[in-house]
Amino acid sequence: MTKETQHNIEALEQKVEELLALTRTLSDENKQLKDQLQNLKTDRSSLVAQKEQVRNQVENMIARLKSMETA
Repeated sequence: MTKETQHNIEALEQKVEELLALTRTLSDENKQLKDQLQNLKTDRSSLVAQKEQVRNQVENMIARLKSMETA
C-alpha cells in the first residue's frame, strides 16, 4: 500500500469518526428537543385547564353579582 493510499484511508477514517460523533450529538440533541416539546405540551395542557377553571370562576362571580343586583 502506498503512502498516499494509507493517508487517504486515514483521512477517510477520521471523517467517518467525525460523522459518527456528529450523529451522536445530533441524536442526543434531537432527544432533548423531543423531551422539551413533550414538557411544553404538558405545560400547555395544564395552562389551558387552569384558564378554563378561572374562566368558570369569573363567570360564576359575574352571575352572583348580577343576581345580587336584582335581589
